[in-house]
Amino acid sequence: MAVKRIAAIITAYYPYSHADVIVTKFLRGFPTDEGLQQPQVEIASFYLDQIHERDVGRELAAEYDIPIFQSIAKALTLGGKELAVDGVLIIGEHGDYAWNEKEQHLYPRRFFLEQVCGVFATSGRSVPVFSDKHLSWSWEQARWMCDRTRELGAPFMAGSSLPVSYRQPWLEYELDTGLSEAVSVAYGGLDSYGFHALETLQCMVERRAGGETGVRSVQCLEGAAVWAAGEAGRWPRDLFEAAVDRIEAKKEGDPREVCENPAVYLVEYTDGLKTATFLLNGFASGWAFAGRRSNGEVDAAEFFLAGDPHPHFSYLGLNAQQLFLSGEVVYPVERTLLVSGVLEALLDSRHRGHVLLETPHLSVNYRSYSTPPHRPSGPRPKGSATEPFRPEEQARRQKK
Repeated sequence: MAVKRIAAIITAYYPYSHADVIVTKFLRGFPTDEGLQQPQVEIASFYLDQIHERDVGRELAAEYDIPIFQSIAKALTLGGKELAVDGVLIIGEHGDYAWNEKEQHLYPRRFFLEQVCGVFATSGRSVPVFSDKHLSWSWEQARWMCDRTRELGAPFMAGSSLPVSYRQPWLEYELDTGLSEAVSVAYGGLDSYGFHALETLQCMVERRAGGETGVRSVQCLEGAAVWAAGEAGRWPRDLFEAAVDRIEAKKEGDPREVCENPAVYLVEYTDGLKTATFLLNGFASGWAFAGRRSNGEVDAAEFFLAGDPHPHFSYLGLNAQQLFLSGEVVYPVERTLLVSGVLEALLDSRHRGHVLLETPHLSVNYRSYSTPPHRPSGPRPKGSATEPFRPEEQARRQKK
């Protein structure tokens, strides 16, 4: 059987960019707990939207004899007129793109997919597509991306590495577990890392009894209002403390005194579930989840992102590869769609003065799958140590 050929559509490709920690693994192999796994697909073409000052994409293209095309259409047709690849890997993260007044980074992910779907439509056939991180900064664009791929019959997946990262201790709810409350804790920029923080929470709560039915309302709070909301009972202090306790990379002391400008994303789901997602810049540089089951039992775990060579991205890449090989999605794109819409609404809440916003448009219904085929085999990568709190790294990521 011929090796499946994949077109890589990239915003910018430089060391430690998402292109580097994902696409490079499709070239050199995926470091996992079981050792280096060789790619089972072939990167057949590159489209580089921007050439970064520290670009490595052209060097790698030359090393692996990968043609670089000047348009997305040519990358998919390999210079011809018809679709000539078996899958599309979209990395629309990093690069010199504008920000809007809500502090959203305007990556061209919808435009990239629109070009891809244009080739599908004119060729009369479609192939699987994986798009890194959230679908778009715009709900309308994110919704279009899901609708258009469905219309064309293109298997479509998206999202980040957090749902398939290491967990300490390992925690995964059985499908249809009763949940009454949940929180996630993270750090970084409200847009870029806010997505990760919300997806960390969503990949857990989507497994609750009845499946996902969407979000009724959202509100973003910052500063002293975060702690005032806790005092008013709008988020559960015990779950917050349980999640914070799991994070090893944090400062000593009370986060209420250490965080200069904390933020919380308050989300109420259509079925009554209430959640809170905290961004604790200046206090923590890790990720955690805590949830309360219907019987009152509390669970908590750190979502652990390892250092070089970023093995958590190996599992993201292996699941994308599985999509390309099988032609079947291995976890629902509706998760990414819902989180994309929730994040946009939260940033809109902030921009409007931290108001509560009703979100009837976020009635996204889906059920979680049992388990993704590729995930860490244990709670922590072998031979690694938890990195200490690094305020300079946190400051860099806040700017993303």
